[in-house]
Amino acid sequence: MDWIKSLTDAPLDELQQTELVLPRQSNHYGTLYAPEALAMLGKTAYLAAARYCEQSVVMASAKNVEFLAPAPVGALVRLHAKVRALRHCSMTVEVRALLDDASGAGATEVLQASFVMVAVDAQGRPAAATPRRRTHAASLDPSLQTSSDPGVSAAPAVR
Repeated sequence: MDWIKSLTDAPLDELQQTELVLPRQSNHYGTLYAPEALAMLGKTAYLAAARYCEQSVVMASAKNVEFLAPAPVGALVRLHAKVRALRHCSMTVEVRALLDDASGAGATEVLQASFVMVAVDAQGRPAAATPRRRTHAASLDPSLQTSSDPGVSAAPAVR
C-alpha cells in the first residue's frame, strides 16, 4: 500500500494530474485549442485550491497565461499546480503544464498561468480561506502572506 501513503503524504499546497489531448479539444492544426488549454489550467487551479483549504472556491482572475508550445492530439499533458500565496480570502495558484513525450526526448513546457482563487461561503460571498492543516500554511513563503485581499469585495462571487 505504498501508493496510498504517497498520496496521503503529498504536500497539500501542490497537485499533479495528467490529461490526454483528444481530437474534440483540438484546433484545425491538430493541436490543443487555446480555450481548452485554459480550461485544463483553470480546472487544475481549482482542484489545488479546493484541496488546500477544503472549502468552496471560485476563480477571481487568471493572469500571465502563456501558451509556450503546441500540444498535439494524443499527447499527455502533465499539469502541476502549487499554492504560492495565501491571503485572508484568496489564494494565488501557479499552474504549469508539460508535454510528456513518449519518445523519450524529454518533457517540454507547453502552458503556464497564475490564478487567484477566492474561498466562498454557502451564499457565494468571500470567506476566510483556511488551510487544511494550520502547520502547512507555514510552508508558504511568509513574504507572500498578507492579512487583506486587495480587489476582493464582499459582493457575491461569479461562479
